[in-house]
Amino acid sequence: MDVSYRWLRALAPTLELSPREVAERLAARGAPVEGMVRLGAGLDGVVVARVRTVREHPGADRLRVCDVEANGETLQVVCGAPNVREGGLYPFAPVGTSLPGGVEIREATIRGQVSRGMLCSERELRLGPDASGLLELGEGVEPGSPLVDALDLDDVRLDVEVTANRGDLLSHRGMAREVAPGGEAELRLPELPGAGTVHFSLVEGPDAVEASGVRIRIDAPDACFRYLGAVIRGVRVGPSPGWLQSRLRAAGARPINNVVDATNYVLLELGQPLHAFDLDRLEGGEVVVRRARPGETIVTLDGENRELDEEMLCICDAEHPAAVAGVMGGIDSEVTEETTSVLLECALFEPKQVRSTRQDLGLSTDASYRFERGVDPAAMEVALARTVSLILATAGGELEAEVLDVRPRPWPGRTVQLRPERVEAVLGVPFDPSELAELLEPLGFELEERPGEPLSVSVPGWRSYDVTREIDLVEEVARARGYDAFPSELGSFRPGTVPDDPLFLLEDRLRDLLVSLGFLEAQVPAFAPAEEGEVALLNPISQEESHLRSSLLPGLLRRVEHNFARGVRDVRLFELGTCFFRGEAKDADAGGKAGPGGGRPREETRLAMAVSGRRSPPHWSGEEEGVDLWDVKGWLEELAGVVAPGAGVVALKGDDPVLVPERSFALKVGDETSAGAAGRGGRVRAGVVDAPPWADAVWAIEVVLPEEPETGRQDVYRPLPTFPGVARDLALVLPDSLEAGRVARAIRAAGGSYLERVEIFDLYRGEGVPEGARSVAFRLHFSSPERTLTDEEVDAATGTIVRSLEEELGVEPRG
Repeated sequence: MDVSYRWLRALAPTLELSPREVAERLAARGAPVEGMVRLGAGLDGVVVARVRTVREHPGADRLRVCDVEANGETLQVVCGAPNVREGGLYPFAPVGTSLPGGVEIREATIRGQVSRGMLCSERELRLGPDASGLLELGEGVEPGSPLVDALDLDDVRLDVEVTANRGDLLSHRGMAREVAPGGEAELRLPELPGAGTVHFSLVEGPDAVEASGVRIRIDAPDACFRYLGAVIRGVRVGPSPGWLQSRLRAAGARPINNVVDATNYVLLELGQPLHAFDLDRLEGGEVVVRRARPGETIVTLDGENRELDEEMLCICDAEHPAAVAGVMGGIDSEVTEETTSVLLECALFEPKQVRSTRQDLGLSTDASYRFERGVDPAAMEVALARTVSLILATAGGELEAEVLDVRPRPWPGRTVQLRPERVEAVLGVPFDPSELAELLEPLGFELEERPGEPLSVSVPGWRSYDVTREIDLVEEVARARGYDAFPSELGSFRPGTVPDDPLFLLEDRLRDLLVSLGFLEAQVPAFAPAEEGEVALLNPISQEESHLRSSLLPGLLRRVEHNFARGVRDVRLFELGTCFFRGEAKDADAGGKAGPGGGRPREETRLAMAVSGRRSPPHWSGEEEGVDLWDVKGWLEELAGVVAPGAGVVALKGDDPVLVPERSFALKVGDETSAGAAGRGGRVRAGVVDAPPWADAVWAIEVVLPEEPETGRQDVYRPLPTFPGVARDLALVLPDSLEAGRVARAIRAAGGSYLERVEIFDLYRGEGVPEGARSVAFRLHFSSPERTLTDEEVDAATGTIVRSLEEELGVEPRG
């Protein structure tokens, strides 16, 4: 938001901070200042000039020759502006003046006519964006006087960044409240030149009101909480006085006419958007706040014909929409120079309604920006009276004594309980009630202390949208005290007693494992194109991200492509994230909200890994070797030990859109039909990843994490063995259709308590081994923590294993 320093000083008379100090104060309060501009910079030589005569240029159709009075002399100036007129006052840059931007004015001959200076537009002076004509100055300034004095440009404009939750800072009063020494108590609305006190009475009603020759009705009370309408008759629409134009320009606004400028002035001063209708152009003298009807359109003030849908809230007359509520007025009811009667609107719209309409129309305005963030429901009458007073002072006219007030949902006010001990627990510093009052009351909060009970804090209307809980008040205490005023040392704390969710603990274990293997964690957005997801988004960011992903691999493989595109050969990435699937009708929530499949989308937490390049970092001591299928199998086995203890790693069967089945494995949990359901890993198909010619093969793994991981698992200390172990080698003839991993699991199951581990150490095909089979050698390690095992005990255990293999799998030792 653009803030005028002089306007702040007018609202807070006790403010003695310099512009830079104001910027520092706002930044400390959570509203950093992006930049500061001295408005009069570069305009020292520009003066006010009056055009005495205007005549056509003899050698150019679009140029005029003007006689300009400035600094006690009359100079000839060639001008191409369409709005130059005799008797008008305009900014004038004499010969030798340097304008903002470095343009130096020199005497020139234009189509045979000498021009001794330049009449200037708003853009040429860097005072605004308008370059359609000269900047017209109001009467009351003397020709030859410095423009900086005439426009009150001895000011500094601050560009303040305002967060979405602080709608109260979208006004000069809100900013002044933050920087004034005593806060809200020291603020004063500056006097308006020529304005007097305005008196009116409210004619109230919950649904409709009729008074002053106007009827107002609200048909959508869920979207419009209150609507005030004031009628002013006999106005004379024209340019605003110089002081009002200067104040608007200082805050970055463009003057239009005295009626519209009055509404913009109050919007910038108090943050309440208002709108002025030409009352005589409203059909039937009626205002209806309703949603648009099918097929209705409106031409807004920007000249665009906009189609309205049935969810958009409109301000209508008896026949047609006259404005898009909270966004922009219509051109058919705008205030023009012919307007004599004005209906002044001051309304309170539901923020979500305005936001939705603004998004659908693609139209953002100063009014919608404020309505979306919430305006003060308790200050509407003040804003209306301020605007009426300013219109009467600048445009004349007479206010009808009865102001219409339709209020279907009165604002009840908000009270929040605050415990000093809770403030101390959160901020680490003790606060007594009197200190809390000193910090919060300047911001507009009112505190009531009751013995033995929490403080009762009344929230002002301008903070009623974002201060709704005790923790919000704690934040206000910290902000008011100053974040830099808290001690930097850590205070005492008490560890929590609530255990972490088992799924979070599992994710931490997986992160530790993968980082130890040299992987880096990636975080990929969950949005995906339609072909990669089942759940469609209601309001997608783009067509390419219209769904929620049903697999982590596509997004992670795009990260591999990103690395390849930057010349990175060795890539090791993993991601822990959520995938989404269509829900069933029985999964609909209590509110009746259902996903595309009739129920709420089903979520599934997964782990994905993507690898390409060398197995280990390059080193002079050995040759470089790339990642291969057996690395992937080993990683799958390690993951199975963490994610699904007891799961086996088997060959991937069937087709897979990402992996090459012949070069891939799957996790098998339970029976054979579940192979691949818990996870899979292998080589990525050619063409799935856009890889350069120099890139190695890409390998990928995706594993489904259990919804309810095992709880209570702890690392158990086991002392080193004090007795030697015994090893037996067992060579078995296995059919090619039988997986060695399945045999290893059978050995463990039959080995008894003394079997410590099973290792495969040899593979043989050839003489002595039948066709369609191979010889696999297993090394069995036996040990006891209590004694040295005898050969008889080990031989007995080995014999049991051999018999079990023959009976269950038909496997025999190699002869």
